[in-house]
Amino acid sequence: MDLSEEKRRLLFSALATLAGLLLFLKLLSRRPSKRIRSPPTVKAWPPLIGGLVRFVRGPVPMIREEYRRLGSVFTVGLVNRRVTFLIGPEVSANFFKAPEAEMSQQEVYQFNVPTFGPGVVFDVDYSVRQEQFRFFTEALRVNKLRSYVDQMVVEAEDYFSKWGESGEVDLKYELEHLIILTASRCLLGREVRDKLFDDVSALFHDLDNGMLPISVIFPYLPIPAHRRRDKARKKLSQIFSDIISSRKLSGRTEDDMLQSFIESKYKDGRPTTEGEITGLLIAALFAGQHTSSITSTWTGAYLLRDQQYLSDAVEEQKLLMKKHGDKIDHDILAEMDTLYRCIKEALRLHPPLIMLLRSSHNDFTVKNREGVEYDIPKGDIIATSPAFANRLPHIYKEPDRYDPDRFAPGREEDKAAGQFSYISFGGGRHGCLGEPFAYLQIKAIWSHLLRNFEFELISPFPETDWNAMVVGVKGNVMVRFKRRKLLID
Repeated sequence: MDLSEEKRRLLFSALATLAGLLLFLKLLSRRPSKRIRSPPTVKAWPPLIGGLVRFVRGPVPMIREEYRRLGSVFTVGLVNRRVTFLIGPEVSANFFKAPEAEMSQQEVYQFNVPTFGPGVVFDVDYSVRQEQFRFFTEALRVNKLRSYVDQMVVEAEDYFSKWGESGEVDLKYELEHLIILTASRCLLGREVRDKLFDDVSALFHDLDNGMLPISVIFPYLPIPAHRRRDKARKKLSQIFSDIISSRKLSGRTEDDMLQSFIESKYKDGRPTTEGEITGLLIAALFAGQHTSSITSTWTGAYLLRDQQYLSDAVEEQKLLMKKHGDKIDHDILAEMDTLYRCIKEALRLHPPLIMLLRSSHNDFTVKNREGVEYDIPKGDIIATSPAFANRLPHIYKEPDRYDPDRFAPGREEDKAAGQFSYISFGGGRHGCLGEPFAYLQIKAIWSHLLRNFEFELISPFPETDWNAMVVGVKGNVMVRFKRRKLLID
């Protein structure tokens, strides 16, 4: 074999090796990347309105199905809008932490404007809304909360003093009525509580029933519930206008949120108007009354079903009574860690707001637990669901089980997966300002009940009522009670 033939063989071998290498590199380049340009889109039939139909029938069942099928990031078409869901703490940081310029509440919560009224909250630009949120913050400072607690305790003592020595009641009905009384005293003022309670309560009922899943998409749809809502809003505006004018003319002041709003001023020195005060009060009561009444009912239902946790809560009351006597005030309520965990667990399982929404003004990227990245385009509505995210099994052990001890020192399951693992009160830039008020109100009620009554749940354990945007308790929660004074060992 001559040299030229040997060279040809070597050249052929080199070319074959190079071809193999190029083929390998080409195949390697075809391996799936962990980056996906856009989230999977939920296919709905009929097109355009299929997603809307599923949403109106029940957002949580839809989320449950698509999460199981598509994972923690997916997009649903609602008529002419895209809604991208971010489920779980691994993908929801942008939702909670992005500034308003990038992730806005205003556009998506326009459906609240007919309820709250013009010129407040989501009907004003961000700078004005921030000042109005400052008014809420000032009205809920600790020194204010201390006086509110005193009023809560008085209302609870007065309300339950009207019960007999024993009997049967619908716990849901009783707690709803007590909490609207308490909220009226603390938030709306003595005038409403003492003279106009029945009228205002009925009007708020119509406002409440005017907030339906369809209202999110079509807030001005001419349906009976919306017409009653608008009529109630107009009557409430007149009632509060009269009260505000009377206080200003008389120079009389009260220790309530209404007075705080009357005295509030914007940075430029402008005082709040009667319309703004009315809208802010409606927003405060709409948020606070729902959370407290629904959560206090769920807390009671779980405690009466799961006697272990009821016993723990009662023992805590005994220890506090040994330490402080029969007294209940702001600082004593703050010591009730066991009762706090019982309430928090009820809220984990049944957050009243099942969906939180934002409007995206920027493109952004999220990465799921598996490391897959998704590009979320500017213009999408971004959504997350406390009702679903609070039950993720990779965060909470036996997530459908009521277990207040999951929040106890040493376990703290809500912190194990990082920030935004527990979102019953939202989080980040737009966390609920009324969270301390809600816990104090529910603690004040249940500490009184645990100290003065024995209970037995006599109806089936309640189901969730998914028929409204603020999700509550379905049907009656019937209990048998017997009056007794808690004895200290």
